[in-house]
Amino acid sequence: FSVWAIPPETVRPRLNALMANLRNEFGGPEFDSHITMVGVMRLNRKDALKPIKCRISAVVKGTFFYQCVYLLVHPSEEVMEANRHCTGHFGYVSTSPYMPHLSLLYGDISEQEKDRAIEKAKSLDQNICQLEFEVSTLALYRTDTEDESLRSWEMV
Repeated sequence: FSVWAIPPETVRPRLNALMANLRNEFGGPEFDSHITMVGVMRLNRKDALKPIKCRISAVVKGTFFYQCVYLLVHPSEEVMEANRHCTGHFGYVSTSPYMPHLSLLYGDISEQEKDRAIEKAKSLDQNICQLEFEVSTLALYRTDTEDESLRSWEMV
């Protein structure tokens, strides 16, 4: 399972359009826009949280399938506290430091294609790195990372 912060209705169409455009050009599975608050864990619980202010700071590339191209979320104290709250509540212990991000594209593509995807994202939404929004919804998702098609992924 994973705990995701769901962007508000006012922001989702913008993010979904950006994600769809990148997927059309670079491939990869379709998934709901989200900020991962807690990575993969084995649990089945939900929790409420006060609204979290999020600010996008960059479009960047990662080194593995689930962080191919993403929006880096500014690690404000508010965002980091939400992560600590969720990990503490679920008893999750991560092996790496938390990096708040909103994935735009999942896939195994070359570094050159990732660079092109970053430039494409910036050209499709020139103000994406100034985007700020408030998250007031968390959702628990069943996320089997062995399933790169994402067909088995579902909100609990």
